[in-house]
Amino acid sequence: MATKNLSILFVASEVEGLIKSGGLADVAKALPEALRELNQDVRLALPAYRNVKGIEQAQVILETQLEHWPHTSYKVRELSISGVVVYAIDCPQYFDRPEMYAENNQAYSDNGERFAFFSAASLDMLQKLDFQPHIVHANDWHTGLVPFLLTHRYGSCPFFAKTKSVLSIHNAVFKGVFSYDELQCLPEFHARYAPDAAVSPSHVTMLKAGVLNADKINAVSPSYANELKTELGSHGMAAEFQRRADDLVGILNGCDYSAWNPETDAYLPANYRANRQSMVRGKRACKRSLQETVGLAEKDVAMYGMVCRLTNQKGVHYLLPILSQFLKHDVQLVIVGTGDPVLASRLKEVEALFSDKFKFVEAYDNGLAHLVEAGSDFFLMPSEFEPCGLNQIYSMAYGTLPIVRGVGGLKDSVNDYDENPAIATGFVFDEPEPIALLLVLQRSLLLYAQQPNEVKRVQLYAMEQNFCWSKAADEYLTLYHSALNG
Repeated sequence: MATKNLSILFVASEVEGLIKSGGLADVAKALPEALRELNQDVRLALPAYRNVKGIEQAQVILETQLEHWPHTSYKVRELSISGVVVYAIDCPQYFDRPEMYAENNQAYSDNGERFAFFSAASLDMLQKLDFQPHIVHANDWHTGLVPFLLTHRYGSCPFFAKTKSVLSIHNAVFKGVFSYDELQCLPEFHARYAPDAAVSPSHVTMLKAGVLNADKINAVSPSYANELKTELGSHGMAAEFQRRADDLVGILNGCDYSAWNPETDAYLPANYRANRQSMVRGKRACKRSLQETVGLAEKDVAMYGMVCRLTNQKGVHYLLPILSQFLKHDVQLVIVGTGDPVLASRLKEVEALFSDKFKFVEAYDNGLAHLVEAGSDFFLMPSEFEPCGLNQIYSMAYGTLPIVRGVGGLKDSVNDYDENPAIATGFVFDEPEPIALLLVLQRSLLLYAQQPNEVKRVQLYAMEQNFCWSKAADEYLTLYHSALNG
């Protein structure tokens, strides 16, 4: 790989440590940090939402307006996260709101215009700040118009002559579909004709605009990259991903272990490390604490944990039909999460029938999430689809064996016990069926009941796995150089 140091602008709608709603924010903090440690000049662009940490005190380094119509005024405020410079694009009419994307489950009606403006301003500010990136790295639909504008607006601009674009797909379910009328803040859409973005005569999708214009595209795991080329896995954009197959790669996300490490985790009653005695003692104390916290009997029994958004994506609809049957066994189960009220009420109904074995905590509770990871023997992730997933990686770090469906990043990171016990780190099932989930749960329970020492061996082996960001950052650098040399 070429060692030339690159200038990189990483454009994202959220960044862990400043403002976060999901896994995209974790990547937007950790990847630039890892690239910086490899001596790259990487900087971030982020909307200056009202709730960004430190935004009020952040210095204004640019007051300007878009060079292109409608010449919207904006400021750039400078922040930093883990030593990486962050350019927060401050435009109160778009970003001075209580939330990032939606209030009361209702998306802001002008989200198309808001993120079209953000994409435009991210490029507009660069010449004014005298920052000339080799790579502009966009992420998901919110910034899909960045590669589009680099092509259409700046294609013949000398300042961007050597700039290439990369688009990361974190979750292709969300495409950013808007009508031409909602995107009139970009003159490029005034003619209501944009074949490299359109999904119908009246609507475009920002994700498609990014996929068809970026120099390189990556998905957040190798299996997800392959799934995107299928009708089922692409959520309706298979043709576009197939068209760009030569420029599409999968890079498994790293894991930021600074917050998820059983040796240092402040949320745990006892810390422990990847040593048999330490692990057994630590996990036992954490299991007791978890049982006490949620009100389950304090006893040595197979503990299953699940922390997730309550959505079908996370496979809750595979679990519900077989949950009562599984709870007839001598087990305990703790589920923590919020989301779909219908799924929540169904979980409460099962909890009422099995209150001595099953607790459902309808909350977003970070401390409890850490305790579930440490105090459980097995962690459930029966996802319908999972571009990368992080909880299976956290689980392994805590010596908790993930039970996952073989999709996306779950397939790429968990080794199934029955397939190869020597290198196993958990349990994998493939069929998107409740019965397949029940069978794998019973497999795990049988191993726990019959071979406790073997379970501890696999748990220790799982703890020794390392999904650090430096490896992923190396792969991204290779991708950047291939974009520049393409």
